[in-house]
Amino acid sequence: MSAIEHVLVIGATGRTGRHVVAAAAARGLAPVALARNESRARKVLPPGTQIVVGDLTAPDTLTAAVRDADAVIFVHGSDDDSRPESFERIDYGGVANVLEALGKRRPRIVLQTTIFVTRRDHPFNEGGHALDWKRRSERLVRLSGAPYTIVRPGWLDAGKGGGHLRIEQGDSGEDNISRAALGTLLVEALLDDGAIGKTFEVFSGPGHTTTDFAALFEEARPDAAGALDAVKDTDNLPLDAEPAQVQDDLRHLRTR
Repeated sequence: MSAIEHVLVIGATGRTGRHVVAAAAARGLAPVALARNESRARKVLPPGTQIVVGDLTAPDTLTAAVRDADAVIFVHGSDDDSRPESFERIDYGGVANVLEALGKRRPRIVLQTTIFVTRRDHPFNEGGHALDWKRRSERLVRLSGAPYTIVRPGWLDAGKGGGHLRIEQGDSGEDNISRAALGTLLVEALLDDGAIGKTFEVFSGPGHTTTDFAALFEEARPDAAGALDAVKDTDNLPLDAEPAQVQDDLRHLRTR
């Protein structure tokens, strides 16, 4: 893989995104925060953080934002249950718009979604179908042609936390993870070629803080080449029943 310097962080001002920015800087990278409001972003991000102004829901504002990015880490997401369409516009649409803005470029991508993303009958999938839209965003990344890692974290900052990490696959586990530990893992996944082409759930707990990320990523099986879903995922979101726009987006990625 080519050297990574500038890392565009989507969702940088969020509670997890701030940890990603700090972890990237600690690893000698240059984190670049995408924000809709620069002055507001400066209030929550470390001094000196580079900020580019753009809106995930406005594709024409993203072209300049992605121009110099060697890599992209997505930690964005909507939690606006009062506007169910926001999951489609932001969780899915934000990924689709960034990929479109990148054009023919294929920078390294790390996408954070969530556990339970394949559990269509879970209460979190009621209303705006938040889990379905996150899963659809994963499919976009897998078909983008970019070297990727998809991370499905457990419940954020719930429980006792800790820095000892474990990964699972198949979307069958449930546990917690600290945002600090997650931020570090997302950056390490960006830098370790052993994480490329893999989708996994991650949890943290008491014990020795994980430092050997190469060994951790080695535990995960890669996704099948060209597959829509992750290895071990339940096949319960048939493509031919998907919304027309989603089918068009996937078709576009396959042919561009």
